[in-house]
Amino acid sequence: MSPVPTGRARRRRFGWPQRVFSQVLLMQLTIVTGVTALATGLFLAPLSAQLDDQAMRRALAIAETTASPELAEDLTGSRPAADGPVQAEAERIRQATGAEYIVVMDHRGVRWSHTSPDRIGRTVSTDPSEALAGEEVMEIDSGTLGRSARGKVPLREADGTIVGAVSVGIEYDSVRARLLAAIPGLIAYAGGALAVGALAAYLISRRLQRQTHDLAFSDISALLAEREAMLHGIREGVVALDAAGRIRLLNDEAQRLLGVGPEAIGRPLDEVLGEGRTSDVLAGRVHGDDLLTVRGSRVLVANRMPTDDGGAVATLRDRTELEQLGRELDSTRGLIDALRAQDHEHANRLHTLLGLLELEMHQEAAEFVTEVVGVHRTTAEQVTERIHDPLLAALLVGKATVAAERGVSLRIAPATLLPDRLVDPRGLVTVVGNLVDNALDAAAGTQDPRVEVELHTEGHTVVLRVSDSGPGVPAEQRELIFTEGWTTKELPAHGKRGLGLPLVRRFAERQGGSAAVRTSAAGGAEFSVVLPDALAERGPNDPDAASAAGADAGGAVAPGAPAVRQA
Repeated sequence: MSPVPTGRARRRRFGWPQRVFSQVLLMQLTIVTGVTALATGLFLAPLSAQLDDQAMRRALAIAETTASPELAEDLTGSRPAADGPVQAEAERIRQATGAEYIVVMDHRGVRWSHTSPDRIGRTVSTDPSEALAGEEVMEIDSGTLGRSARGKVPLREADGTIVGAVSVGIEYDSVRARLLAAIPGLIAYAGGALAVGALAAYLISRRLQRQTHDLAFSDISALLAEREAMLHGIREGVVALDAAGRIRLLNDEAQRLLGVGPEAIGRPLDEVLGEGRTSDVLAGRVHGDDLLTVRGSRVLVANRMPTDDGGAVATLRDRTELEQLGRELDSTRGLIDALRAQDHEHANRLHTLLGLLELEMHQEAAEFVTEVVGVHRTTAEQVTERIHDPLLAALLVGKATVAAERGVSLRIAPATLLPDRLVDPRGLVTVVGNLVDNALDAAAGTQDPRVEVELHTEGHTVVLRVSDSGPGVPAEQRELIFTEGWTTKELPAHGKRGLGLPLVRRFAERQGGSAAVRTSAAGGAEFSVVLPDALAERGPNDPDAASAAGADAGGAVAPGAPAVRQA
């Protein structure tokens, strides 16, 4: 499926981009710009207060340095004058420290120093009571020289007596200038951070553009809806695994084919399905295309494709009905071949009968007809005497015809007795049909070819044995033959083999029974299937209680009756 559906009309809204790349880039740039502006503002806000505090502390420190006992002696030993010692000392310190002003006052608030000498001898414009009371003061205030950062300390003599106060001012315009001087550098740093953030946002958005194939959000939403509809609407199972082997997607058809529910999502594959070929195929432990596996009663065809993230996507197709049709086709072909041979044989018998009548050997003609009819009647009677289920009896009569055509003697064992009380007759027909077909294939072409079928009951349990005179199954292969896809035969018309015996074992195991193979008395293979609880309860008028004591001890179904055969 194309990542962007062709021909799709895009809705365009002015002022807001449609593609994921553009929207994410715009949002990231907006976020980066907003964060940068906020960080710059948060930095500038305390910077102003910090500069004010530094200016006030500087003024206080200059005031503390100025307020020496020697200055106090000069204050008490002279008069306030522009050429007095107090003014001279204050100006010296002001020029050395760069303060805006240094005002020395006595205990009445009268100035003894000032940057403007004409103001000496006048009372200060701001309240000096706190400093004269012995407290240190830091403040931003306005006076005769304008707004300034101020520091005030008491002026003490050597014995600690307060004789005045010292007030130092730092020009507030210089504080503001420092703040304004810091702004360009701060903006430069913020601009650099913004540029780095914008570049990172662009690179991330470009990567997102490649990953989303330059889709719009509306396209992604539509594709997601289409994906869900497709996954849950197709008649093919889809299983997605992550790199750790956990199931991350399981559509409805896969749940049905595997017999699991939505709770399997997120769990390890082996934990959900258990050990077996199905798990091996889906996990990639078995390689190949169109791999056959059996899950429950279903025959599945699986294909697996790895993904770039280390996971895989597997598809499952239900081949159960197709496999059954293929087997029916094989059986039909065999029956057609048998019927064709029967037709030839019937024509030969009619020619023989016609010759006897033309020779007026009426007695011999009657005996010939009686013999031919009796052979076929005996075959059906021998089967129905021991197999009371009509489906199974009809199957064995048909198999007897196929066996006779192939030159194989198909016999019903003397111990055979099966009442008409099967719980699942169709299932047993499938099991018997598979085993008899395999036995006929194995026995055909051998010396003295024969196949023997035994069906008997032990309580409610049905025991089936099918033996042949073929080459047998080697001991090391007796478990492999029950594996899906394993076969030694040539491919049939429908192209697949190796499913009959796995289905037989699965059927037996679902019934709580078993299926096994060993060497037969004739040296070939003997398959035994045990099916517990395969019989229903006996009814009050059950005719199956009758014994098969009158049956032929030999039990030959396809006796070697004389027959004329054509190539």
